[in-house]
Amino acid sequence: MYRKRRRLFFELPVIFIAAIFLFGFIVMLLWNFIFPAVLHVEKISYWQATGLLVLCRILFFGFGRRYRDHRPNIFRGGPPWRQKWMNMSDEERTKFREEWKKRCQPPGKEQ
Repeated sequence: MYRKRRRLFFELPVIFIAAIFLFGFIVMLLWNFIFPAVLHVEKISYWQATGLLVLCRILFFGFGRRYRDHRPNIFRGGPPWRQKWMNMSDEERTKFREEWKKRCQPPGKEQ
């Protein structure tokens, strides 16, 4: 078990760096193949593509902070609406269903 962890400790950074190089190369190829013909922009170098990849990662995913508390957790009772639904009486559930049937109909269609 110790050998596997030690091996993984050295392999993960190598895999991570190889993935960055590979994705940078893919971004460069896609950019240079599509954008100059469609948008008439200049071709980019490998390092510009890698920088673009890092910039997109920062802009769309942040700096690596994870917001795991916002996801519903099945071990804590699931999503909040499920607890509300479980606490409803049969009459409240029927009323709720009828209200949503009215709301989900196409405009102009009456029952």
